[in-house]
Amino acid sequence: MEHFRLFVLPFWLGAFFLLVTLLYKYIGWFVGLTAAERRLFVRSLFTRSTFRSVGEVISESLLHRKIWRTNKLLGYMHTSFALGWFLLILTGWIETLVYFKGENVPLYVDIFFSYYVHPIFEHNFNFSLIKDALLLLILIGIGLALFKRIRSRMMGMRRTTRHTPGDRIALSALWLIFPARLLAESMTSGVIWKFGGIVWALGEEHHLIPPGVGCGSFLTNSTGELLARILPPDVLMAGELPTWWFYSITLGVFFVALPFSRYMHIFTEIPLIFLRNAGLHSKEKPSSYDHFQTNACSRCGICIDPCQLQRAAGINGVQSVYFLRDLRSGNLTDAVANNCLMCGRCEQACPVGIEQNTLRLNSRQRTAVPVGENRYGYIRGIDRSQGNGKVGYFAGCMTLLTPKILRAMDDIFKASGDEVWWADKEGGVCCGRPLKLSGEVDAARKMMEYNTELFRQHGIETLVTSCPICLRVFREDYRLEGIEVLHHSEYIQRLLKAHRIDPKIGDLNFTYHDPCELGRGSGIYDAPREVIAAVGRLTEVAENREKALCCGSSLANIAIDDDGQRKIGESVAAAFAATGADAVVTACPLCKKGIARGNSMPVYDLSEIVAQAL
Repeated sequence: MEHFRLFVLPFWLGAFFLLVTLLYKYIGWFVGLTAAERRLFVRSLFTRSTFRSVGEVISESLLHRKIWRTNKLLGYMHTSFALGWFLLILTGWIETLVYFKGENVPLYVDIFFSYYVHPIFEHNFNFSLIKDALLLLILIGIGLALFKRIRSRMMGMRRTTRHTPGDRIALSALWLIFPARLLAESMTSGVIWKFGGIVWALGEEHHLIPPGVGCGSFLTNSTGELLARILPPDVLMAGELPTWWFYSITLGVFFVALPFSRYMHIFTEIPLIFLRNAGLHSKEKPSSYDHFQTNACSRCGICIDPCQLQRAAGINGVQSVYFLRDLRSGNLTDAVANNCLMCGRCEQACPVGIEQNTLRLNSRQRTAVPVGENRYGYIRGIDRSQGNGKVGYFAGCMTLLTPKILRAMDDIFKASGDEVWWADKEGGVCCGRPLKLSGEVDAARKMMEYNTELFRQHGIETLVTSCPICLRVFREDYRLEGIEVLHHSEYIQRLLKAHRIDPKIGDLNFTYHDPCELGRGSGIYDAPREVIAAVGRLTEVAENREKALCCGSSLANIAIDDDGQRKIGESVAAAFAATGADAVVTACPLCKKGIARGNSMPVYDLSEIVAQAL
């Protein structure tokens, strides 16, 4: 083209490098999916899931709806970059299409339109007005991003993410792109305003622009006029081309750095949404799908503040944002992989919906002890169960260590009239989830197979457990077709609705703690509250339901010391004390022990307050 300029090369080279790198990564990851996963994705392309995915891309990748719900300032900041830049590109493409009447124009003309065309400044509506408005929208977002790095608390964040060298290069380039664009377009406008110019279209001369008119719109024209007034004419003329070089270089550097930085999420979140809506999920073994999840993390830092390891125990550098960063780069250590409560608070807060607990569980299998053929062979044949009945009760390890819960459930069973088969009243085997959480998935599977066989041998139809950890593994990992699995809160709720037990309502004011595995893990929130309402009054703690605090004694953290657990337990106890309630009620034996540490308030299991009211 007659008006080709060398300054477009950094942009072209960076864009080409980015395209090749993304294709290489995505094709490799997609080929790495199992044949069944690929078929599932292909079939979904011709279903409603495609429309659902497109809607999610708009609402989350461009509008960042979930971030807006969490923090409006952060929502604006992220939306200004994503939506603002997208609309800026789209408007530029439409403007070029309209101006050149559909003729084939090199891509760089769209990107550097103001240099090649000199759109005349008009006071009425035009494309330049839209582009200037969008540019201003983005520049305000950049200001907020800079402010967040300096005063994160004023942006509603206690902590922000620490960057890698690749992040810093990409971030610096990203922050410079839009000021560089404003400077370049303003310099061109200033030259036109000072000296006049010519409107060009694919090498054809249209007409002269007289001095004093300028080009662009309210932002670029005003800035250009200001530059024209304060800069010497020779400096103004000589400085125009270098500013366009600077703009092109910032684009090129960002494109080259993007695949090696947090900003890989810009493109990766889109295929992740389509794959997820097709039905793909991370499994208990590492898979190629995991690459899409780890690279979709923007390291926005929203997951840091909910982490109680950081909030209460002062443990930094192990949060999900750093775990995903290290997993992606291949630098993950046991210190980071193992130091997590896996309570789900970060996963609940994640605006991208990354399955962080599953990915962390997968990562622990790197160091899991190999399981020999007969390592758990001694488990077979040990049956310490008691009684007979269609209702089975599996106490679980932690309930056996909390005998008051065991006695309370015994009282409730007797009051209900149900005949109960006790799987482990005198001890037995574990449900297998603690082994799974430590990364020994194969060993856990052996225990699950034995327990499944045990349940079927005794012909139970309903399996009740007081431990949310057991509940979750029974529902998610066991194959218990024909056996209904209930948490004791659901079982007691059912008894109350059927009027099979009749507890007396007291005048005690309770506050309720949602156990992680019961609430976020299993979605059970209402049953415990209905049971509490049958025996007393309920005052909610500030952070409840999906945002409930972890007790700190999670079996999933295999790195935290006792002091760290105690600090978390004390912080949780303080939150409950602030409610002014008479006692704390939870529905997990492990949580009961964890909250009771350093708590002057009585702490009960749900079954205990029901048994006392019978």
